[in-house]
Amino acid sequence: MIDPTVLQTYALIVLGFVFIPGPATLLTVARATTSGTKVGIATGAGITAGDFIHTIMAVIGISAIIAASATLFTIVKYLGAGYLVYLGLKAIFEKTSVDLGQGRVPITAPQAFRQAILAEVLNPKTALFFLAFLPQFVAPERGFVVLQLTILGIVFALIGFFGTIVYSVAAGRLGHVLRRNPTVLKWQGKVVGSIYCALGLRLALQER
Repeated sequence: MIDPTVLQTYALIVLGFVFIPGPATLLTVARATTSGTKVGIATGAGITAGDFIHTIMAVIGISAIIAASATLFTIVKYLGAGYLVYLGLKAIFEKTSVDLGQGRVPITAPQAFRQAILAEVLNPKTALFFLAFLPQFVAPERGFVVLQLTILGIVFALIGFFGTIVYSVAAGRLGHVLRRNPTVLKWQGKVVGSIYCALGLRLALQER
């Protein structure tokens, strides 16, 4: 099994990664600000589920196949980028009610959860990160390499989920105040959509 000291060091490094703003943070904050804490946490949960899937992919070798194939990497990358841009354009052009009494949000928690899973799974950079990062903390001499990789992936995903909860609560409270303003309600879809489009373009332009 994993040495406790190694696992503690790994957890601290991951914790540092989590609180450095990245795509997952931006998606979570955007959703929490415009649709509330619950939707933000659902987005974080979707990203976490996607990370669990990436862990499985790394363990069984799918991530290695993606890393080895330039064509497959490009296909997955453009699928992910296209999906993010699609979500962004949908948010930008969707009509948003400015009736403060309706209490409706642009997206529900289940929708946010499903979208976040797909967006995370279709990010080949995450697959390569898991493939490159997790093995650095594996000690083959301690046996059960697959189990070690699985534990490391689960720890990464859970710490990441903790980070998204923190961001969701903070952004949700800010959003609750902002959503009382009709102007903010009118423009919130365009802001979220722009963030998604920017992340999609960023992914499309990234190299292996």
